[in-house]
Amino acid sequence: MAPNDSAQTTEGRNTFAAGRRRAARYIVPVAVAGVAAATIGLVPALADSGDPELPKITAQQLIEKIAASDTQQLSGTVKINNDLGIPSLGGLAGSLAPKGETDGAGSSADPQAKLMELASGTHTLRVAADGPDKQRVSILDDTAEYSLIHNAGEVWAYDSASNEAFHTKAPADSQDLGKHEKAPEAVPATPKGLAEEALKAADDTTSVTVDGTAQVAGRDAYQLLIKPKQSGSTIGSIRVAVDAQNGVPLKFTLTPSSGGKAVIDAGFTKVDFAKPSADTFTFSPPKGAKVTEGDDELKSQEKDFEKEFKGDADLKDFGGLNVIGKGWTSVAEISSPGGEAGDGAGSKAPEKGDVPPEAQQFLDALGDKVSGKFGSGTVFKTRLVNALMTDDGKVYVGAVTPDALVQAANAAK
Repeated sequence: MAPNDSAQTTEGRNTFAAGRRRAARYIVPVAVAGVAAATIGLVPALADSGDPELPKITAQQLIEKIAASDTQQLSGTVKINNDLGIPSLGGLAGSLAPKGETDGAGSSADPQAKLMELASGTHTLRVAADGPDKQRVSILDDTAEYSLIHNAGEVWAYDSASNEAFHTKAPADSQDLGKHEKAPEAVPATPKGLAEEALKAADDTTSVTVDGTAQVAGRDAYQLLIKPKQSGSTIGSIRVAVDAQNGVPLKFTLTPSSGGKAVIDAGFTKVDFAKPSADTFTFSPPKGAKVTEGDDELKSQEKDFEKEFKGDADLKDFGGLNVIGKGWTSVAEISSPGGEAGDGAGSKAPEKGDVPPEAQQFLDALGDKVSGKFGSGTVFKTRLVNALMTDDGKVYVGAVTPDALVQAANAAK
């Protein structure tokens, strides 16, 4: 086993930072504001088959290995499981909107709605890539399959359960499905995106070490261990298994500071770095399938927005976003419509009857009343991201404990 080796030394820090920046290109899948979360994980039963003996490597060298990885072709199976400590988000996205504001006319194959299902529960994904212009991600169920295919600027999504397809053009600068407007970056489909975003946080508030070796999906790997130095974060540690040969992250595990099993644990059960078959990325809608054109849907949404938008008058009450603190304990303070909190004109936390029963049940399951110098409010909790909504309309969100949220709200007063 490779011994522990810290990356937090003065020597080589500039190289370490440069490698971290090159490695960080994706967004960690977390969103809590009302409250919803999107993350990807892996069933812990994907046990390794022993710790292989590998040459010694420093954390700095391992990060550089991830950054330098030029692997563009692969196929395999990813097992995912999320334990955020929240009810299932399947089908809930629409019910979280206020009464009368869901249109219900969208396609069941639209990635923006479908990928929300990955925010909770256990899933199996089949993935394939052949360079920046060809990717495919399929979500496998017992009796159905949902596929998202990017091929040379064309994006197709197909839901076999409803026999519906969704089609649109990829943006000119798109390098992968995660950057497509209808496939939010907030839901990466492999451990690579999760690992790269975690590395973005590796500054002077972070300990980064090499913590031994492992075998994942039949591949020898080094284990990169990332831990906050600060107290108050909900994140205990992040462990990334990195392919010893080509630098590709094979497994990502996030353990909460509260203990227990992983919140996010994402990885391959099978992986092959050979060129996938060309027909993997071809798609034609089956006979009788309902096809929704994404460009037409977007134009319709833009028309509705233009009809309802009243110009600057609709924007003047938003106070914007302020970040309190730094590193792993940073908290986003979001001002709500209605002016400064405390002037009596701001938005208030949702009350009974303001949202559909299913959404209210979801919020009630997460919320705890709290108070402090800031006044009073409700903390909505998951095992990873928490949000404090004050009674006078401000929101504080972060991967921090409820106590840290209250402290941030008190400090902001």
